Amino acid sequence: MDATTAMYVAQGIHGLAYGMVLFLVASGLTLIFGMMGILNVAHTAFFMLSAYFCYQVVAWTGSFWLALLLAPIATAIVGILVERFLLRRIHAFGLLFELTLTIGVMFVIMEAVKVFWGTENLPLPVPSLLEGLVSIGGMDYPIYRLFIIGLSLVILGFLAFILYKTRMGMVVRAAVSDADMVNALGINVPRLFMFVFGVGTWLAGLAGVAIAPILTVFPGLADQMGMDAFIVVIVGGFGSLGGALMVAIISGLLSSYGVQFVSQLAPVLMFIFMAVVLAIKPTGFFGEREG
Repeated sequence: MDATTAMYVAQGIHGLAYGMVLFLVASGLTLIFGMMGILNVAHTAFFMLSAYFCYQVVAWTGSFWLALLLAPIATAIVGILVERFLLRRIHAFGLLFELTLTIGVMFVIMEAVKVFWGTENLPLPVPSLLEGLVSIGGMDYPIYRLFIIGLSLVILGFLAFILYKTRMGMVVRAAVSDADMVNALGINVPRLFMFVFGVGTWLAGLAGVAIAPILTVFPGLADQMGMDAFIVVIVGGFGSLGGALMVAIISGLLSSYGVQFVSQLAPVLMFIFMAVVLAIKPTGFFGEREG
């Protein structure tokens, strides 16, 4: 492989790795915003919070793998508490109340991490098992980024199976369409939605752990990922995991190749892409309902 081709391939894999992390964040947002109709602006704050939980678990135990298990669960518990005691009380009043509340939750989380961990960047080492490079077509590439891609694909398969091949998934999709009917069948819809909210927050937490060794842990993580995640959900189509995956990959590639070849336009490439898609198809690529 010549140097030019190797550069193109490397940038493509970089973009794919970022796109898959973005998918993990956006898939959780798709469940919460696209399927449940809950406008959770604090979603990427949970993503950032999990990165800090990861840092703390590694600091206490020295185990990244334990952090990968525990940090997303701890984040999901925080998300469940927010849904149960805050969001559920104002959901009936509409999106404006949800927007206001979740903005408040976001600021509380952002200030809390500054109080407990400070404002400096906290580096997190790549686990020893995933250190180093692997040769792909004569080109060396970081093993950890390939791990992120593989992890995201496993999560995608898990979500697709749960949502479309299990009774629980059918109940969730039915409750989104007609909560009163599902409730009349004896299923506790509020508890079901609390569970879905927890799963969505867990996905954001998983992404926070995955990205921490690459970007380091700092309070700006939420801002860095937030806008891209909302664009992915909107352009992919509300409630569509396939749409979220496709647009996340496109976003990652636009970011990677944009920085390399049109650096001045790179920050706005995704907005241009969103404007073009929504001008042609206002519900996004695979929108199942109006947002």
